[in-house]
Amino acid sequence: MRPELSQYKHLSAGKVREIYEIDEKHILMVASDRISAYDFILDTEIPDKGRVLTAMSQFFFDTINFPNHLAGDIDDIRIPEEVLGRAMVCKKLNMLPFECVVRGYLTGSGLEEYKQSGSVCGVSLPENLVESSRLPEPIFTPATKADIGDHDINVSFDVVEERLGEARANQLRDASIAIYAQAAEVALGRGVILADTKFEFGIDENGDLVLGDEVLTPDSSRYWPAEGYEPGTVQPSFDKQFVRNWLTGPKSGWDKNNGSAPPALPGSVIEATRDRYVEAYELISGKKFSEWIGSCV
Repeated sequence: MRPELSQYKHLSAGKVREIYEIDEKHILMVASDRISAYDFILDTEIPDKGRVLTAMSQFFFDTINFPNHLAGDIDDIRIPEEVLGRAMVCKKLNMLPFECVVRGYLTGSGLEEYKQSGSVCGVSLPENLVESSRLPEPIFTPATKADIGDHDINVSFDVVEERLGEARANQLRDASIAIYAQAAEVALGRGVILADTKFEFGIDENGDLVLGDEVLTPDSSRYWPAEGYEPGTVQPSFDKQFVRNWLTGPKSGWDKNNGSAPPALPGSVIEATRDRYVEAYELISGKKFSEWIGSCV
């Protein structure tokens, strides 16, 4: 018999995830259908989004060659019925206080910083790069974790060294770039470019570095179709950029600079966003989303 979710102690809530304590060594990480943009959690949810994020994370945790926080099969721990398909049983970790961002292409906030300084998070880059330029090699551009409603703050590698020590900082950077390289190769083999992504790591009870949280989902990553890729223009994407574009476009009537909450998303945007998330999962994993849903019953 499966437990009720209410039987587990609620530990924390993020923009998308809820964390529950199962016992002293395990947590239940539940992905909701919430979506955030411009540091706001929108009132409108995206159907099946939590399941897509969980399915994508599971796929990459199984694919990437690096220790992760999945607890595996535990006989006396079962996922509650109400969150099947969007929850993972995970080992408790001491999470490190940085978002480990890796960029293989120049876009977004990285492009804006490059235009001002010729570098991103202290990493100098070649001249004359443009929107969506492929970088000579992936770069590690960490950020501090922010509370809900606040911006993550990009920092230089020196800040990570000061906080964690040289050895751990180097380990974090090297692991992040190595995992990105593995994932980028998998995605490209399926016709998808992994432009950038963010990882979170923790330390387990043995002092080892472990990959945690979600991984390589459309929420934490920027995916572009490889077909038609061309530097100098904004690329179509499989992430929530579609929602951001609608919010800042003329049809929403919303000014993101005046502090007001975003409006509700129309049905067409909700449906198109869901379709993009599902398409990203199916393209990259080579699996049908319906099969994931069926496996969780």
